[in-house]
Amino acid sequence: MERESVRAWGGEDARGDAPAAEAAAKGASRRHEVHAQRAPGGLGRGLSPQPAEAGFAASRSEPVAAVSTAGAGATAAALEDTRRAFDGVAAEYDGPLGNNALIRRMRARVRRELIATFPPGARLLDLGCGTGLDAAYLAARGYRVVATDWSPGMVARTRERAAAQGLEGAIDARVVGGHELDRLAGERFDGIYSNLGPLNCVPDLAATARACARLLAPGGRLVASVIGRVCPWEFAYYTARGDWARARLRRARGAVPVGLNGATVWTRYYTPREFAAAFAGGFAPTRYRALGLFTPPPYLVGIERRARPLVAALDRLDDRLGALPLLRDAGDHFLIVLTRRD
Repeated sequence: MERESVRAWGGEDARGDAPAAEAAAKGASRRHEVHAQRAPGGLGRGLSPQPAEAGFAASRSEPVAAVSTAGAGATAAALEDTRRAFDGVAAEYDGPLGNNALIRRMRARVRRELIATFPPGARLLDLGCGTGLDAAYLAARGYRVVATDWSPGMVARTRERAAAQGLEGAIDARVVGGHELDRLAGERFDGIYSNLGPLNCVPDLAATARACARLLAPGGRLVASVIGRVCPWEFAYYTARGDWARARLRRARGAVPVGLNGATVWTRYYTPREFAAAFAGGFAPTRYRALGLFTPPPYLVGIERRARPLVAALDRLDDRLGALPLLRDAGDHFLIVLTRRD
């Protein structure tokens, strides 16, 4: 479930205009990278998830506080919430909810990194495959992909896509969450990737990192796009609307409940350094860059529709400046490459 877009955000209203976050949960017993990323953990997307869109959010966010999902019962409930949320949108996730124009821009940039990082023919593990868009893209180019997601609905969509494109031999889609990668014990992968926020939704990122290290060949790489903690667009947008609680949402240090089509996705936000620290035991940071620094977040796709030349120019700025020091630490998502230690 690429949280691609669940994000900690809501979506646009039915007019495709003002986005609204519907993240209101009061209780610590429900769910959770996601996210999980957008995303929305092994869940599939992270809040960003991620990115809900038109008609999927309320008109105004309520104050949201991070809640503890510690304890087996609370963690299980959080994971089930996330699974239910993404199962509920799997049928339409290839549309504006999970793959609008702004999401496609980020996805294209991540795909360029994947092709540049992984050698042709490599066996890859997709964490949070969603409807299989990235798995199919890579399989069509000669890669072998084990596509995993915590949402059975998303995995079913991936299998359908593989069959429709004649890629069943190259895509092995499985219902496996990012929190249960030990189920893959004994397998070995040349590379691992997670696109658009699934890792924002896993309940224990360090445990997922250790599992990834066990699955990845020494010297292999992990590529992830993660919903970031510092999003200037989001802060400015909600501050201008007087929604201070929503503007500060990503500052939360624990799991945050994010609304997705009436359900809940629990999401954690990271800076690139916080994310890399969780992987430090088995991985060395290689490079990272901002995604969606100058361009609006996907839930503000109405801006892109009304001002496409301007957004295209901002996208070029992202390409040119998004890897610079300081700037790369902000943005809706960040794209990070980690190398497995020998």
